[in-house]
Amino acid sequence: MSVYTRTGDEGDTGLFGGRRVPKDHLRIQAYGEVDELNSVLGWCLVAADTEVLRQALSREMNRLFVLGSYLATPGDASPATLAMLPPWEDGAIARLERETDFLQAEVGEMRHFILPGGTELAARLHLARTVNRRAERAVVQLGVTERVEAVHLQYLNRLSDWLFLQARAANHRAGRPDVPWLPEKNPPESTA
Repeated sequence: MSVYTRTGDEGDTGLFGGRRVPKDHLRIQAYGEVDELNSVLGWCLVAADTEVLRQALSREMNRLFVLGSYLATPGDASPATLAMLPPWEDGAIARLERETDFLQAEVGEMRHFILPGGTELAARLHLARTVNRRAERAVVQLGVTERVEAVHLQYLNRLSDWLFLQARAANHRAGRPDVPWLPEKNPPESTA
């Protein structure tokens, strides 16, 4: 089977179920952002410093693939098409919340805003968090004109929080402090 099909050469692509839409359709943008997030999580995975984190990132990458399948399926898809979608795990959000709470207890309360950085792994996880927020915005935008499952938006919101705490935990495990944002009290005068 060839990787290229030539079916999208004129700027359209197929949704799950067969309907074709322009490649800049909100639905394509939404699952494209989720796909990018998944790629960034893969980049985090190769730098993960514990088996627990590797397993958790792999789990969320698989879950994002499931989310992508829902986003690639139009709201008016037939019951037969909808029946082919992989099941969404009902406990996904609760699990992220439990793990986020555990990480929060490990790293302690924030006393200031945090800049991305510290260790390379933490910086990668912070990048994943920002890509996650962009994916979330794309799914929200799709939801303005088409039906989006509320649980999918809730999941993306919790995943961002989870990634933030994973970044903080990566610094904590490495013995590196978070990078605080310390705004200048008296910024230098402009010379322009």
